[in-house]
Amino acid sequence: MKRESFGSRLGFLLVSAGCAIGIGNVWRFPYVAGENGGSIFVLFYLLFLLCMGVPVLTMELAVGRAGRKSAVQSYRALEKPGSKWHIHGWFCMIGCYLLMMYYTTVSGWMVSYFFKFASGTFTGLGSEEVGSVFSALLTDPAEMGLWMAVTVIAGFLVCSLGLQNGLERVTKVMMAALLVLIVVLAAHSLLLPGAAGGLSFYLLPDLNRAAEVGFGKVITAAMNQAFFTLSLGIGAMEIFGSYMSDGQTLAGESIRICALDTFVALCSGLIIFPACSSYGVQPDAGPSLIFITLPNVFLHMEGGRIWGTLFFLFMTFASFSTVIAVFENLLASCIDNFGWDRKKAVLINCIGILIASLPCVLGYNVWSSLRIIGGRDVLDSEDFLVSNLLLPLGSLIYLLFCVTRWGWGFDSYLAETNRGNGLRLSGKKAMKFYLQFILPVLILVILIQGLI
Repeated sequence: MKRESFGSRLGFLLVSAGCAIGIGNVWRFPYVAGENGGSIFVLFYLLFLLCMGVPVLTMELAVGRAGRKSAVQSYRALEKPGSKWHIHGWFCMIGCYLLMMYYTTVSGWMVSYFFKFASGTFTGLGSEEVGSVFSALLTDPAEMGLWMAVTVIAGFLVCSLGLQNGLERVTKVMMAALLVLIVVLAAHSLLLPGAAGGLSFYLLPDLNRAAEVGFGKVITAAMNQAFFTLSLGIGAMEIFGSYMSDGQTLAGESIRICALDTFVALCSGLIIFPACSSYGVQPDAGPSLIFITLPNVFLHMEGGRIWGTLFFLFMTFASFSTVIAVFENLLASCIDNFGWDRKKAVLINCIGILIASLPCVLGYNVWSSLRIIGGRDVLDSEDFLVSNLLLPLGSLIYLLFCVTRWGWGFDSYLAETNRGNGLRLSGKKAMKFYLQFILPVLILVILIQGLI
């Protein structure tokens, strides 16, 4: 069977960026920036994105493009005879399933809030009543289950149409709409009265504020955010390398993907911090920022119902672009490993994800007393396994596979990365030393810190 490929370079960039752009950018980035002093955190984040995120992204893409298959079979094609690197490919599949077991529920929250704002549910509510809307959603398994199921079924319907006609075509439209929405929302926030205070908190470096938080904490938080924002280590990006052409170098494409990802993250801050400043709301409110703090801010705005609807439409696009990208990875893995056709893979995976997502839905109501890993609820336990274990450990394995003589090897990785037109990675000893000895230590720091 002929391997599917993207219809255009723009399609590859937007689908790959869509996979990276998700709740981590729009939800996690602003509140982590708020908790860690704002602008100094942002500077460290950009630094670590370049020195950690881009190199590991090139490695996932290189394995995919050279192997022309999903993770397991690409490892098999590139590994030395008798070695077992391909076992990590199965853990990549497990990681993608685990990610979707809770990500579909959170994506459903975004869809729910979009419809709540559009239908006027929040109109006329007080501050405490706004908080109770989210509480009511969490305690209602039927409503949460409905929006989760809508997300899953819609995602697999898109993927059932194929790579070019489904994933690529829909993502192009969604990403274009997402980028327009985020610019409109950011411009609106910047024009609010009193927005300057939030803007200075976000963008002007303040060493005193960073010192209050602790420079060590700010640096490790920035390192974590830069690393996790691209969802590296579970083959989510590798699959798009297998679909891309040989026309462009991987370093150049990786920087473009990171630039789009970072643009959305930074613009999210431009939406949230000026709005919080304008209405006297603390920007370090934590995860409740999106579902409690911001709805309260929108209610005080002129035309707040419209702005709230647009914001959660943007959030829906951001999360759904990740959902369909990871679904494509799962389908490709089943097609490559088990010889299924796309229709069979869609049907089995759709049913499987619907069932596997139920524990997360029930974990907030029927199973609310259930605690799994270290006292965490279902969602946090699933997220812990993916974010703190499988992502950093998987990235370390990709790294060692690409730069050590026991794996694919540095020279083979470098040749694949530099194939095509565009920015090239240096083959000098300094680059090789950094990738072989410094970057593994940085990833180990993230892994150990996450497990502790």
